Amino acid sequence: MKIFTPIYDKALIWSQHRRAPAILAGVSFAESVIFPIPVDVMLAPMALSQPKKAFYFAWLATIFSVLGGILGYWLGQIAYEPLVQPVLESLGYMGHFDRAQQWFMEWGFWVVFLAGFSPIPFKVFTVAAGVMSVAFWPFVLAALISRGMRFFLVAWLMRVGGPMMDKHLRNHLDTIGWVTVVLAVIAYLLLR
Repeated sequence: MKIFTPIYDKALIWSQHRRAPAILAGVSFAESVIFPIPVDVMLAPMALSQPKKAFYFAWLATIFSVLGGILGYWLGQIAYEPLVQPVLESLGYMGHFDRAQQWFMEWGFWVVFLAGFSPIPFKVFTVAAGVMSVAFWPFVLAALISRGMRFFLVAWLMRVGGPMMDKHLRNHLDTIGWVTVVLAVIAYLLLR
């Protein structure tokens, strides 16, 4: 069943909208605090459809993701019990949050770096960093480097890959989409 290809085609059209950079900035900010959709879903089509602006889009995503991470950090520091904890519980992120706290105790700074670059929910780690009172400036530095590496990698792949990348994505998109859904469900069941 092909449902991901039409969504991808729509994302390519939306990526050329005049307000797409502002939406990318908003999504990047929100994804670091609470929004469940990864930034790459918007960044990749934007970089693919406008390759000359790919690195600009990566900078935009990086800056606003780090700003959102700073908000997540301060929410963890200031409003964890009354505001953040109920939201984490309602979204089913408490297991992730508990694991994030354990990882912070073991690895500190490097956890932020890993979470910023990997598909691990970054928002959980921004809040956990605040709750655990991780040193603020190293947190910001780790977020800036790791989010930048991730978003610039996506932008570079789309810019260099161009039409060939589009062709490969289009040919395998539904398979990738369904595999991702299955892996997400398995991960959710295992981490619950």
